[in-house]
Amino acid sequence: MSLRSQALATAEFLAVDVETNGRAGDLCEVTEVGAVLVGGGELHDRFESLVRVEQPLSRGIERFTGITQAMVDAAPAPDEVLEQLAELARDRVFIAHNASFDRRALRQAFERAGVDWHEPPFMCTVRLATRLAPLSRQRKLGPLAESLGIEVEAAHRALVDAETCARVFCALFPRLCTHATTVGDALELASPRFRSAKQPRVRVPREERPDLSKLPDDPGVYVFRDERGKPLYVGKSVSVRSRARSHFCAPAGWTDRAAVVDYKPTHSELGALVLENRLIKAWQPPGNKALKRTDGWLYLRCRFDIPYPVLELADEPAPGLAVNVGPLRGKGAAEELIGQLESLFKLRHCGRRLRRRDHASLYGQMGRCSSPCLGDLDPNAYRRKLDEALALFDGEHEASTLLLDYIEERMTEAAAERRYERAEVLRRRRERLAELLARLGGVLRATHSCSRLVLVRHPVKPRLDAFWLVGGRVRDWGPLPELRELEERTEAVADAPLPRGRATSVPVDEVDEVRIVSSWLAANDAYELPLEPAPGRAALSDLVAAAAAGPSRVAA
Repeated sequence: MSLRSQALATAEFLAVDVETNGRAGDLCEVTEVGAVLVGGGELHDRFESLVRVEQPLSRGIERFTGITQAMVDAAPAPDEVLEQLAELARDRVFIAHNASFDRRALRQAFERAGVDWHEPPFMCTVRLATRLAPLSRQRKLGPLAESLGIEVEAAHRALVDAETCARVFCALFPRLCTHATTVGDALELASPRFRSAKQPRVRVPREERPDLSKLPDDPGVYVFRDERGKPLYVGKSVSVRSRARSHFCAPAGWTDRAAVVDYKPTHSELGALVLENRLIKAWQPPGNKALKRTDGWLYLRCRFDIPYPVLELADEPAPGLAVNVGPLRGKGAAEELIGQLESLFKLRHCGRRLRRRDHASLYGQMGRCSSPCLGDLDPNAYRRKLDEALALFDGEHEASTLLLDYIEERMTEAAAERRYERAEVLRRRRERLAELLARLGGVLRATHSCSRLVLVRHPVKPRLDAFWLVGGRVRDWGPLPELRELEERTEAVADAPLPRGRATSVPVDEVDEVRIVSSWLAANDAYELPLEPAPGRAALSDLVAAAAAGPSRVAA
């Protein structure tokens, strides 16, 4: 007897819930699975397990679910957990709240892990409640359960939500039995009334896909090619094998043409990011389309291509001769910081296009702008004030302390000159800036400052990549060499001319690499050593020893 023809009253169901890393598309990974066996309108066996993931968890998803990076690092591998779930799913109907999400996440997880997945039928408690409990206006899991008289003590963990979902199903089960006799009838009742006209993407059968078995479970770049060897798609991952499999979970336009796949290993995620970016620019494969960035990093920029430069906020560093500070986190705080700097150093508050005025602007009348719009200000005088502001960000350390100390000095000078009102204004400004800087995330330092050697660890293995950063750009990089070669390559980079002055010039085609490197270093731990003065063998040896003894997992 098939599952669909089985009597509804005697069928077994498995209420399931998954927690994910919060990412969209094929980057979505399952972090926890919870399942509850339901039969005869009652709850029976329970199953729950955390799942090891490829990408580090964000702090936001850790706060939302309570699942930390340490918890998933110590969790079983995905294939181990999913094989147990597949065994539980045999000859049973899955129940889930908002089932389309759980179905998609599980399908993708099984595909990525390479575990056979004979997808069972899903029944959605949201659709059941819509049909069988129309007076319950709430459709979120917690409020729906409470409207049915079910107490909810916790949420956003897989087993807890699976138990709540199972209790909602049990509350609706008697009503379901009055409308449906078999499992097939119940599935039809819970199906959408209006089918989507959108055609689903055709998945490439497993036997027609490129052989992925030789890909390593390490960081690196993988390249899908067609039958002629032409690159179709270049991707990176901290686990090349599982990431390459995920492209067949939600097929794109190029997946049906992929005939072979090769890879280039690296010792770190940052190495994979840099290599991926360079290969995409060199090969321009059709599968790599420019997508909207959603990482949330911002840069405080000052471009020197106009006589009276202005401070501005953007989502990437500026090309050409410019100063780029960041990356920063928090648009509101960053915009207010720019306003504070403009008022403190009497810089322009207007846009890049300078409109001539007969009278000073409102900021000029208040003494918060030097009013170059009047046409009588020497550009060199304005540039000296601008350089004074940018000098705060041109050091080895972040500018927070320097900025507060600068205001403290001006406040002391005003008090010594008995300008007490001015001193009080500066005191309030310092308090506000201290609060603002505490909220501002990221790195409050120019990207070109502090040329340095950076060592980045493999996510789990004792391997290291070395990066020599000069002026914010990658001058040299690769697997960490022996100490003698490390010393020679470091001397070669340090002996080359290092950037001087308040600004540096970045070619247009290298802006994205500066953004990639600076953003990754702002979000992850690494081991750094300044290149000026040139480090000796003892300093290099200490850096390597510290990096080798560091934690095996880099947390975002």
